Amino acid sequence: MAVDGVSGSSSTSQMASSRSTIADNFDTFLNILTTQLKNQNPLDPLDTNQFTAQLVQFTGVEQQLKTNDFLETLMLSSQNTAKSDAVSYIGKEVTSSGRTGELTKANAVFWAYSAAANAANATVTIKDATGQTVYTETGPLSAGPGTFRWDGMGSDGNLKPNGVYTIDIQGTDANGQIVRISTASIGVVTAVDFTGDVPLLTVGSRRVAITDVTDVRIPDVTAPVDPELDEEAT
Repeated sequence: MAVDGVSGSSSTSQMASSRSTIADNFDTFLNILTTQLKNQNPLDPLDTNQFTAQLVQFTGVEQQLKTNDFLETLMLSSQNTAKSDAVSYIGKEVTSSGRTGELTKANAVFWAYSAAANAANATVTIKDATGQTVYTETGPLSAGPGTFRWDGMGSDGNLKPNGVYTIDIQGTDANGQIVRISTASIGVVTAVDFTGDVPLLTVGSRRVAITDVTDVRIPDVTAPVDPELDEEAT
């Protein structure tokens, strides 16, 4: 698991360089002002208004230094919080936009779906990485969210090899009108990559941007999931 953010390190370096430059200017200004006060002509002292203006500049520089320190601390704190939040996804089951899922020897493939209305006739089509159809199933589907499980057994009766598969669900209502059915991928997060601008969650062999996650839960290994389409839909 990579933990070094490239963009964060670059921003921190830029801010440190800027702070160093301001600090150098601050010290230079202070030395010039002190030297000017020591060597002023007693018969023609420094103008009060000019001296006041220089003090204002002095204060402005000091405030800028403190502001930069505060911003740097705030930025680092925000980065650490974001990383901590992302790491907490490890071991959790996440749902993300998409149609892909990964079949392994240890686990079946799960997909989430949501039907806009009851589908009297719905067809599930699963394809392999080459685009070949390996499994189809038909039946009614109730409106609302649900979960579809595929154990890897193809329509030809043969167990399909491990790999990434895609799902597509099409449906129509009792009047033959198309029912909109969306799908989403489900999987357990095993690692987090921080090398990009947005943390990427490793789900099987897939990389999922944390911004694409729509649901997070603790995996329930005890609850049975019916692999068939809903038989009670009307």
